Amino acid sequence: MESIHGSYALFHRGFSVTGWDISSSGVQFVTSLVEDAMDDLAKDVKAYGKNVESAACSAGTISGPYCGLAPTGPVGAALALFVDKTAPDLLFLGARAANSVNGAREATACYVAGDLHMAATAEHKALATPKIDLPGQCGNTGSGKGKGAGEK
Repeated sequence: MESIHGSYALFHRGFSVTGWDISSSGVQFVTSLVEDAMDDLAKDVKAYGKNVESAACSAGTISGPYCGLAPTGPVGAALALFVDKTAPDLLFLGARAANSVNGAREATACYVAGDLHMAATAEHKALATPKIDLPGQCGNTGSGKGKGAGEK
């Protein structure tokens, strides 16, 4: 790549490909699949939380009879530590997936807007008044090779 604003080339299997070819409907389709997977993951995380809590309560203790809430046994304590250590990773998965989906959609919207801007610029240039180099005007020789009338 020359620069962020310059030209670029992608290399795939030994072939140089210049230009972007993004299908906004394709991006929408893929991001909707990711959203479905994110919804499934959210359901699994909720079930995970309930299952770990149930396991911790069912693990029991080594203690004898007690009054009030059951004391936490070694298995329950280990499960609580496990959840404390893995909770940030689970939250990160959801946040990373959401950011990826939003980023892909925003980038595609910018790509489409850029295409529209380039099309508008090309149309504007096509509709602009042409500059004609007539023989004998403004000191031109009329060879047709010079700039338009009145230009230097």
